[in-house]
Amino acid sequence: MSCRSVLSFVKSLSRRKPLEPDGEESDFKRCLTTLDLVALGVGSTLGAGVYVLSGEVARTVSGPSIIISFFIAAVASVFAGLCYAEFGARVPKTGSAYLYSYVTVGEIWAFITGWNLLLSYIIGTSSVARAWSGTFDDLIGNAIANYLSKHTAMNLPGLAPYPDFFAAGLIMLLAGILAFGVKESAIVNKIFTAVNIVVLVFVIISGFIKGNLKNWQLTEEDIFNGSTSANSSAGNSTDELNYGTGGFFPFGFEGTLAGAATCFYAFVGFDCIATTGEEVKNPQKSIPVGIVASLLICFLAYFGVSAALTLMMPYYQLNVQSPLPVAFSYVGWEPAKYAVAVGSLCALSTSLLGAMFPMPRVLFAMARDGLLFKPLTNMSSRQSPVIATLSSGIVAAIMALVFDLKALVDMMSIGTLFAYTLVAICILILRYQEDPSEKKDKQKWSLLRPPSSPTSASSKVVSYLTILTIVLSIVLSVILTKGISLVTEWWMILIMTVTLLCFLIVIIVIWRQPQSRVKAAFMVPLLPVLPILSTFVNIYLMVQLDGNTWTRYAVWMAIGFFIYFAYGVWHSVQKKREKSPHRAQIETIDSQLEKADKDISFEPFPQTKM
Repeated sequence: MSCRSVLSFVKSLSRRKPLEPDGEESDFKRCLTTLDLVALGVGSTLGAGVYVLSGEVARTVSGPSIIISFFIAAVASVFAGLCYAEFGARVPKTGSAYLYSYVTVGEIWAFITGWNLLLSYIIGTSSVARAWSGTFDDLIGNAIANYLSKHTAMNLPGLAPYPDFFAAGLIMLLAGILAFGVKESAIVNKIFTAVNIVVLVFVIISGFIKGNLKNWQLTEEDIFNGSTSANSSAGNSTDELNYGTGGFFPFGFEGTLAGAATCFYAFVGFDCIATTGEEVKNPQKSIPVGIVASLLICFLAYFGVSAALTLMMPYYQLNVQSPLPVAFSYVGWEPAKYAVAVGSLCALSTSLLGAMFPMPRVLFAMARDGLLFKPLTNMSSRQSPVIATLSSGIVAAIMALVFDLKALVDMMSIGTLFAYTLVAICILILRYQEDPSEKKDKQKWSLLRPPSSPTSASSKVVSYLTILTIVLSIVLSVILTKGISLVTEWWMILIMTVTLLCFLIVIIVIWRQPQSRVKAAFMVPLLPVLPILSTFVNIYLMVQLDGNTWTRYAVWMAIGFFIYFAYGVWHSVQKKREKSPHRAQIETIDSQLEKADKDISFEPFPQTKM
């Protein structure tokens, strides 16, 4: 194989998909409204974590300052949400971050993004189904677990203690509903989401009625006396437990920041809205509104529940497993735990539906582009990707049936955070890329006097600086994670100072470059600061994960690369388009939007009859 052939093959891996490719028509039914998207985003994001996570983080990490932790996490999530919102307005097609990567940075990165999304959706679906099964089993006295542990025990490493037939059956039931039609699925989701919101409003109002502001002003003496009496009655020792120093920040502001890192994952799920681009009546408007509105509603819910919980009961007495039922028992409203149980099951149901909904759509998008197997593109008579839906449901059901998912849940975080990172990077590249439809003036690039409009040179500068941003984010994240104990050493202070200074210079240089003049229905504000901050937050959270998680992730990616290089790279539809003798002119996102703007501006007024 000649050197030229190798270079040509490597270059082909970065081929980009045009916004309106030849021969590609949407088979989906446009039937979803903005309300459907908001309900889908809220249902997917506001899962059972709202009933459990607040108690765990408040007791062990943040205390009453958990409400600030949720605020910081919400702001960080909004960074990623706004990037998704702009792409949803620019690229109203199914595929989410996979498609955004394909039209911006190229095919190989698109496949990696799609493969990561499939990882997070599969593990998310399986783990939520097992949580649903476990919650229901608790309500009936663990009858399912006791029977299956006795008769079908599996004592093998990596497998679950027993096969969870209930969870697998639940996944297949929802897969059938999704395969039946998107509108019917949206109706089911809205019903469960409405019940969940009603229960959460009841919890918040109850907490403020029965709460006591003194629980945010506890002293160390109050904590010692209360924890000693509680642990002595339960037969526990207080030596191993750390309840902090009391007050609103019992674990210091460091505890609040640590809590924010955990709470960030509570806002994961809104990206499922971005996969509905070909099923929404008005995607340019509905997708940005749906993403921002769902994140706002979720923040208000998390903020209100955590505030109510820490007002009802001292944070150091919260139950980690079931904080809300114990808190209601503490204030004398024990029957309220049944409302919490109903809300928890509804939240798990919407979260499960939200995890399953985007999975077949990403599969469909990848198969339509030839990167995965062609049968996955088959549509039902009700315009639903039936084969992709049932296939993904079967895989997730098998995972829930036999595997121990506790060790795999962190892999889900890598897939989601990687997608968030790449979307933020794509926004930076997209907003500063050269517009081929404009007349190319020969403007030389200069650091002090950049050109007035994007050129090939300025676009390359932004691309190289974006790569440098990723490197600096990794360095800074490793320092903050692994080297924080050495922060008093002079050389560590020097490294941090140089890194931060380079960060500032990169941001200033990118900010000085000309942006594309084409406008979209929604655009990310505060460029380039906001996408760069989103990139840093995501990389920082990925660095927090342990080595075993990264090893399992490497195995998953090895499987993906085998599929891509054995099948996808040879069956790529975009490869066939580029080799076609009647190859059409490729249109970028910006040129397509600019053409749409001109069509609108010159559209004649409709004539009316008197």
